[in-house]
Amino acid sequence: MNRTLTAAILIGTLALSACTRPDRFGGSDPNAMPGAGMAGVGNAADPRSPAYFSQVVGDRVLFTVDQSVLTAEAQQTLNGQAQWLMSNPEFLAVIEGHADERGTREYNVALGARRANAVREYLISRGVPSTRLRTISYGRERPAATCSNESCWSQNRRAVTVISIGAGS
Repeated sequence: MNRTLTAAILIGTLALSACTRPDRFGGSDPNAMPGAGMAGVGNAADPRSPAYFSQVVGDRVLFTVDQSVLTAEAQQTLNGQAQWLMSNPEFLAVIEGHADERGTREYNVALGARRANAVREYLISRGVPSTRLRTISYGRERPAATCSNESCWSQNRRAVTVISIGAGS
């Protein structure tokens, strides 16, 4: 019994010590974003970074109820996304389609897919190679806001473009 307890404590100590290395993600900053060693990946001030894409260009577009038609505001955001993607060919994009909580699961997954595809087709029409774009629908399963009124529903009717490194690397 004593050996088992000693072994368990030793394994636990080793496991916890592995979690405390500040350079585990390649840098010396323990608060750095994973992958931050790559040029500008996590810096919103760097126009080549995914953080800049998300916070400055805009990573999401919103839709009206039961629609997958892009609004003029959505098209403006997507024009910026297309320009950023064309200027940064080393990145790929996954376009997530979402819906609000109303309707069946099946209906909302299909609606999310239509929304993601509308964004994908628009980006392709602006010159982004289709090989750099992928779509997925979450339907109502990943809400941005959780309440049962229009203020939340309007935030959940969206498509989000998620950037990842991959194309030229």
